[in-house]
Amino acid sequence: MNIDHYTYRVTWSAEDGEHLGLCAEFPSLSWLAATPVEALEGIRNVVAECVRDMAAGGEPVPEPIADRRYSGEFKVRIPPQQHRRLAIEANEQGVSLNRLVSAKLTT
Repeated sequence: MNIDHYTYRVTWSAEDGEHLGLCAEFPSLSWLAATPVEALEGIRNVVAECVRDMAAGGEPVPEPIADRRYSGEFKVRIPPQQHRRLAIEANEQGVSLNRLVSAKLTT
């Protein structure tokens, strides 16, 4: 497993007064450091260690989000009255419901 394909993020933690390194595929892991570079290096090292341990123990290792294939389709359940309101809005704009909702999700 190539740990370079995982989704990393570094943010400031006001609570800890340090930079926080995170990995989306391993939400329970984090690393605090004085600089963003150190936080990124730290979380990458923790993820690498975790992947090694999981593989050695025969556990399934999370697939990187970047390597997954997406169909572009997903279902969302909403209240019937909201569905009706969106259908009316789409009709008034002369677009499909899918196009309207997709546009709303990207704004």
